Amino acid sequence: MNPYQTLPPRSFWRSAVAEPELSAIGDLWTPKFSIGQDDPVLTAGSCFARHIGRALLDQGMNWRDSEPAPPGLTEAERQARHYGVFSCRTGNIYTAATLLQWLSWAYGDATPPDEVWSEDGRFFDPFRPSVEPEGYDSVEAMLAARRTTLAAMSGAIAEAGCLIFTLGLTEAWENRATGAVYPVCPGTVRGTFNAEQHALRNFTFAEVYRDLSAALALARAANPGLRVVLTVSPVPLTATATGGHALTATTYSKSVLRAVAGQLAQEHDHVDYFPSYEIITGFPFKAVFFEPNLRTVTPEGVAFVMRQFFGALAQRPAEPRPDSGAGPSHREDFWCDDAVLDYYSPR
Repeated sequence: MNPYQTLPPRSFWRSAVAEPELSAIGDLWTPKFSIGQDDPVLTAGSCFARHIGRALLDQGMNWRDSEPAPPGLTEAERQARHYGVFSCRTGNIYTAATLLQWLSWAYGDATPPDEVWSEDGRFFDPFRPSVEPEGYDSVEAMLAARRTTLAAMSGAIAEAGCLIFTLGLTEAWENRATGAVYPVCPGTVRGTFNAEQHALRNFTFAEVYRDLSAALALARAANPGLRVVLTVSPVPLTATATGGHALTATTYSKSVLRAVAGQLAQEHDHVDYFPSYEIITGFPFKAVFFEPNLRTVTPEGVAFVMRQFFGALAQRPAEPRPDSGAGPSHREDFWCDDAVLDYYSPR
């Protein structure tokens, strides 16, 4: 008798991966905790995370939109201004450092820098430059809008049962003087790049682990009952600023993020990892869930991921929650701020 003789079929490559039809590969996730139909759920992270909130709503779950669109906007206007994309109107949060930054601002552990980008008489928030594509008519209007988002974030976390956060990148640009981290490189979506002012950071495992641990600790301090599901975006880097090959840079980035997510899930009962990254990028799936650009995830891929998510939750018995005191594929790059980098690729 040995330990392998009592393992289920999913633990063996042949029975779990090699023999089943692609669509039959399953049992990839055993949730640590249930997420009830009425539990308030927040989503944040990279552009792939936008699919999760929509799927939660479609499933009849309690996805929280803490900043609903004002009345009178068309659907196109709501989308352009990033209403209803994530639970808070932060725009894409690609890195653990950026999540920590937002939470530190929301809870007063740090003060946002007074940096403002301006163009043609309009003013843009350097830390969410895509959220208002036409900009603001004054600096005060821009700062007031950011304060609204920070207040919404602190309130939403205090009431949430679960936060689903999707890690996207390890590469980021920061301000050399203030240390503030930008969601995208200045001079791409908005702003002006200055090599003396802006520096590339490619975060290490230790740095991502440190920042994500600190971010989750801040959230749990505000809401001790909060549970967290971490995922890693399967969307590769549009471009790497390291000078290396985009393929190896993507492998580094996703490997670090996956390892950090797994480490935190092992260490904490209130943290779980859902394998959306493996479901889309795993070589048994033969890239069938990607569009021809090998970057955009197809609607079928998103649906397959979410079936795995909801199917696993459905198999877990409901439990009391501790007191807490999919769109058209060609629209994907609209939501990915870093997709603008493809514009700079040599033709």
